[in-house]
Amino acid sequence: MKVIEVVAAIMQREGAYFATQRGYGEFEGMWEFPGGKIEPGESREVALKREIQEELGIDITIDKFLCTTDYDYPSFHLTMHCYLCGIETGEIELREHKSACWLTSETLDSVEWLPADKEVVEILTKHYPSNKDKDFL
Repeated sequence: MKVIEVVAAIMQREGAYFATQRGYGEFEGMWEFPGGKIEPGESREVALKREIQEELGIDITIDKFLCTTDYDYPSFHLTMHCYLCGIETGEIELREHKSACWLTSETLDSVEWLPADKEVVEILTKHYPSNKDKDFL
């Protein structure tokens, strides 16, 4: 089975987390934490900063490693390394995604997450509670 290794940014703002809705491909319409594939020779951190700049047009700070999740999709195995991040500079611009929103730990389950991202949602809900309302872009 093909193995794909990716990085994801769990961006935080005022007690909420940034989620993006896929605008293309097999999982179009489902929600995920933004990020992407690690290129040969890249560190996870360099890949994450590059992917977020390409997808959202912003620079991020990588504050803390959160977790690594593994999920077997029908045609590939995904390993996803997740980092808690902040926005350093820039305004979010959706270049690849259909939609995006800020979700609190209480509202994280209000969207349909990709299977690999569900484990991350569980970790956030359990370990990082918040009290803010959903803020759509």
